[in-house]
Amino acid sequence: MAAGAAGGGSDELKLLGAWVSPFVHRVQVALHLKGLTGYEYAEEDLTNKSDLLLASNPVHTKAFPGSGPALLPADPHDRAVARFWAAYADDQFFASWIKAFVGTTDEERAAATEAAAAALQKMEGAFGECSKGKPFFGGDGPGYVDIALGGFVAWMRAFHAVAGVNLLDAARTPLLAAWADRFAALDAAKEVIPDVDRIAEFAKHGLLPLLQKLHSTKN
Repeated sequence: MAAGAAGGGSDELKLLGAWVSPFVHRVQVALHLKGLTGYEYAEEDLTNKSDLLLASNPVHTKAFPGSGPALLPADPHDRAVARFWAAYADDQFFASWIKAFVGTTDEERAAATEAAAAALQKMEGAFGECSKGKPFFGGDGPGYVDIALGGFVAWMRAFHAVAGVNLLDAARTPLLAAWADRFAALDAAKEVIPDVDRIAEFAKHGLLPLLQKLHSTKN
């Protein structure tokens, strides 16, 4: 699942991606937080990516510095911490969780789900460190880590609906459970992230075939 961007201004910006991708959702939320809503969106076939998509990646986090709020903290230490936890969301949480979808045995899927839940518990502690008692990882408003982890919120809720496993369990990660509600309620999130039921339907009927196709194209 990928996202790409081409162009330099909101009237020239083109977003390439797949409607169901949490990584595309991240980009869309970031653009809407910065007020860059006039972009063109083009749906991609992730098993046959266009030349434009391949040429447009990676998307850099310092794009559009003059538009909207800064997503990374100004303080160098806080900025490094934010980057660390955003990377952790991908490298530890998501990398574990995706195995819950593609595992070939119940044991593999259960172990992957537990590893993902353990990673979220680490991020529960990170929330206290980064938010300093405020509503978001970024403080009073959403920032870099909020967007990185927030891109997965709708998918986590769809996973709950499909598999009966609540990764955002208020008993286990109360801070993240409350944070997820706040993130999902943001106008920037509501405007771009698909309905959980639609994602759940895709997860039941379209995700595994897509992952198998993507895997076959790499071999």
